[in-house]
Amino acid sequence: MKTTTISICCSTMLLTMIFFSACSNNADKNAQPKKDSTKTAIKKPQPPEPKVETVRPPIVNIVDTVAPKRLVCYFKDSAKTFERISLKLGKIYGVKLAEYIKKNGLKQSGAPMAWYKTQKAPYFFEAGLPVNKAGKKSVTGVQVREVGPGKVIVAHFYGPYELLPQGYDAVKEFMKDNKKMAAGAPFEMYVTDPVEKNGKPVDPYKVQTDIIFPIK
Repeated sequence: MKTTTISICCSTMLLTMIFFSACSNNADKNAQPKKDSTKTAIKKPQPPEPKVETVRPPIVNIVDTVAPKRLVCYFKDSAKTFERISLKLGKIYGVKLAEYIKKNGLKQSGAPMAWYKTQKAPYFFEAGLPVNKAGKKSVTGVQVREVGPGKVIVAHFYGPYELLPQGYDAVKEFMKDNKKMAAGAPFEMYVTDPVEKNGKPVDPYKVQTDIIFPIK
């Protein structure tokens, strides 16, 4: 009888422990927050794809023609970088040559011109303005020479100045295909002003630059 009582007590204690253990597990489960089944994963925004900039090619129209005789006052100079060429040209046309023309009472008879002696830095060049006649009063560094008349290949170039080498390549290819021989250094004529009167830049594809190759 005593043994039975002890057995029942042990069984009762064992059942009680199992009950409390089960309740404890259920309590832990109930204590855990339930996952929101309606919650959707948030996608991280993807970085935008890099834009590929395409450079618009220049417009180059090539003609085989005859250049008229020009009397040009010019000034020699050099630039360490390509970017400084335009600054130098501005000073030569607007200061040096303008002074020569004004001092001698001359008239400009054509678009600004330039001869480039080198194609790599440092750049050596001559900048000139066609005039109606030679002046008798000198200005330091300014000289006068006659250009033409003669046969020339002209590329009417429309586009940014940094793309001008493409115009030169087009003329050289044209001369090769048509068996034309150069008869002197090429030069450029800046037919259209790249800046408006109010200082606003003009669309470079509306700016005309003539690349001129004298030929035999």
